Amino acid sequence: MSIIVTEPRPHVVLIAIDNQPKFNAMSRAMMADLAGHWDRLEASDCRAIVLTGAGDKAFSAGADVSGDLSASEETARMVNRALLKTSSYPKPIIAAVNGVCAGGGVELMLSSDIRLAAPHARFGLPEVKWGIYPFGGATAKLVQQIGYVHAMKLLLTAQMIGAEEARRIALVNDIVPAGELVDRALDLAEVIAANSPVAVQAVKRHVSEGAAEAALAREPAEQARGDAVRASADFAEGVSAFREKRSPRY
Repeated sequence: MSIIVTEPRPHVVLIAIDNQPKFNAMSRAMMADLAGHWDRLEASDCRAIVLTGAGDKAFSAGADVSGDLSASEETARMVNRALLKTSSYPKPIIAAVNGVCAGGGVELMLSSDIRLAAPHARFGLPEVKWGIYPFGGATAKLVQQIGYVHAMKLLLTAQMIGAEEARRIALVNDIVPAGELVDRALDLAEVIAANSPVAVQAVKRHVSEGAAEAALAREPAEQARGDAVRASADFAEGVSAFREKRSPRY
């Protein structure tokens, strides 16, 4: 289980989430590692970032529900940084979605600026099915990015959608053959990296800072709502059902 960071082209960084037996679900340690990489890259001469999952089955299935699910203030801050939930991040991010993208994987993808998907990619926010509150920013970012009705359908039904539907509702930009996906994302990153980094990052800051400030203002209320869900019997039943691979009984 790791976050793999390479620089395949000048000023372009490739981040791969690697926990393939669990569809690249992220443990708390992996999220802390990812948060650290965001900090390091923000201060580096990197000009564009491509974000993907290791292997060919998943971008990320989100949080590893088999692990620690506690949510102290310190943990919440770390998870928020890993998912860039409340950050106005200056470096452009291109998501290369190479398979399952669910829960926190979707929330991480929502922090990206350009999104390419493989034909077999699938997207969804299954949290409410399992009695979990989507802490990672989807409740606001989805509405802002794809509109109210599309966002609410994803958030409230917990259903997965395919790549074609994701493109139709503007959740992703384009669908690319799986074997070309990362290279096409790197090509886009290289185009961006050839532009003025000062100008590119100023644009990215300006576009993203309003949403980040709004998310930060909402954070205490959202954490309180999430904590209330976490303290409920539904949360205990949902997590047990997920771990036991059965349907929850609410």
